[in-house]
Amino acid sequence: MKHCCSLAKRFTAALLLGVTAASAQTLINGAGSTFDYPAFTKWFEAYGRTDAEVRFNYASIGSGGGQKQLLNETVDFGASDAPMKDTDMAGAPGKILHLPVVAGGVAIIYNLPGNPKLKMDGGVIAGMYLGQISKWNDPKIAALNPGVTLPDLPVVPVHRSDGSGTTFIFTDYLSVVNPTWATKVGKNTAVKWPAGIGLGAKGSEGVAGQVKQIPGAAGYAELAYANQNKIPCADVKNAAGNFVAPSPDSVSAALATASIPDDFRFSMVNPPGDKSYPIAGASWVLVYQQQKKPDHGKKLVAFLKWAVTEGQAISARLDYAPLPENVQQRELKLIDTIKY
Repeated sequence: MKHCCSLAKRFTAALLLGVTAASAQTLINGAGSTFDYPAFTKWFEAYGRTDAEVRFNYASIGSGGGQKQLLNETVDFGASDAPMKDTDMAGAPGKILHLPVVAGGVAIIYNLPGNPKLKMDGGVIAGMYLGQISKWNDPKIAALNPGVTLPDLPVVPVHRSDGSGTTFIFTDYLSVVNPTWATKVGKNTAVKWPAGIGLGAKGSEGVAGQVKQIPGAAGYAELAYANQNKIPCADVKNAAGNFVAPSPDSVSAALATASIPDDFRFSMVNPPGDKSYPIAGASWVLVYQQQKKPDHGKKLVAFLKWAVTEGQAISARLDYAPLPENVQQRELKLIDTIKY
């Protein structure tokens, strides 16, 4: 009987130790970009092998939601593919830092019989979303794709219905290359889409899902979503006049041309260079420079240092462009200014 009691006590002690160890983990909460979600998923898994005392909870709700939750201080970090506006940061309860963690391409995806490989330019893409190009066999699409049999199918443009950094990159590009778009729609995380044109979907997952299901649909999504869902994407004409496919290499070529200021808020759409993909952008982790929770701040800083250095080795496998070494070093200095 004593032996059984002894075993029971040891078992209870072991359970308590397990509960204590689990409760000792620091939970870091983040929210925002769907563009980043594939990277975060793998990074959190890999980082767990480096530090077992931290767990991450990330809500992939779109860049606009990530910015809002950071401003409301309901998360430890936000994630956004659009830099925050000065007016929004001015109303924040503390200084917000922008830390680019990935760079990626926004792929133009489509659903056509036979999955032909298509070429597009800014005029065609804008035309589809402005309602000026309503059929896939439109002469403007045909002119870019000689020899390709284009179906007499309606174009069904799919766009994000939530506040989205991917939308920001997409509309930033169209505003640069198409004056009509710049005047009528402009660029933002959420824009007023032309009335009656296309369908809205939540998240990059939603856009990819709609395009995959609807014949004649076209959409825009981070490259990882196109590849994961096996959806074809177009080669897009760049500033040098070349048609380039989205890839880590072509996004790296675009990133190499970017002028990156000290606050790391920058655009890299329609860059120069023969091999640059034109619809590319960075995505940022947004954090307060002064952390209110010392334990969370310490763990978050350690993770961020890992993400912008060792984590970049994972980026290319996830269809992102790794951050250049000089950018990594600049970011490490900025991360060192975070106080907790």
